[in-house]
Amino acid sequence: MKFPRIYKLKEIAEIINSKYVGADDFSVLGMNEIHVVEVGDIVFVDHPKYYDKALNSAATIILINKEVDCPDGKALLISDDPFRDFNILTDKFKPFITATASISSSALIGKNTVIQPNVFIGHNVTIGNNCIIHANVSIYDDTVIGDNVTIHSGTVLGANAFYYKRRPDGYDRLKSSGKVVIEDNVDIGASCTIDRGVTGDTTIGRGSKLDNQIQVGHDTIIGKDCLIASHSGIAGCVVIQDSVTIWGQVGITSGITIGEKAVILAQSGISKSLDGHKTYFGSPAEDIRTKYKELASIKQIPELINKVKHLKG
Repeated sequence: MKFPRIYKLKEIAEIINSKYVGADDFSVLGMNEIHVVEVGDIVFVDHPKYYDKALNSAATIILINKEVDCPDGKALLISDDPFRDFNILTDKFKPFITATASISSSALIGKNTVIQPNVFIGHNVTIGNNCIIHANVSIYDDTVIGDNVTIHSGTVLGANAFYYKRRPDGYDRLKSSGKVVIEDNVDIGASCTIDRGVTGDTTIGRGSKLDNQIQVGHDTIIGKDCLIASHSGIAGCVVIQDSVTIWGQVGITSGITIGEKAVILAQSGISKSLDGHKTYFGSPAEDIRTKYKELASIKQIPELINKVKHLKG
């Protein structure tokens, strides 16, 4: 998320009431998660395990819970609770604004686009030309939809990221300020849920087709011309490259990459990154030839047991 203007480090520190290390006028351009940070961004870190990753990232302002040596060209914001203060900044720069109509006056809708009854369209949504948005679709703030897109009933675009911090009295949610981007010629089935990015974009690439009842987590990027069948669940921060086929009831863990033109067969569980141009099956999923050999071997176990019993007499 980029701020509406360039802020000074001192100004940001005053918003969250924190100490800082760096020049008062050190430039702050925005805030982002670790995997999408750019120069001028704030990134937060609240565990020593991830200090080095944050300090060595592209981010130039580190919101951190301990004063450490500050790398050259960077600044620190010292906070007793970086998670909380990241949320304070989200509320400051991306506040929740109550909608007073089913279609916000700030939404832009293209030519020949059909909006069926009971559709909700939030603030600053952009919808392109020749789209069909069926009844009871909810499109949250800042969503961007290209041309020739079809979205079927019950789908929700832009719900909060599933991102929580455990506290002694329960869980705190990391507030989401990112958006959903649906590129041209995408079809989305009924009752799909596509979560917005925490600070960046969740993206469905041009020409991809999603079946009914699919979950796509925050900041996931689905490439061009992908096919995804129903009941598949894709966690956050996944990269699915172009022309991937995912069949029904596949589960995909967070933070991995699935290579171009990979095929994942139904009911597979993906726990690690997969190379492209291969077919996978099983849980955990493996190359289909390897997995079928394993299954064939398992089928032979009863016969081997019987042979051993026979030899023992």
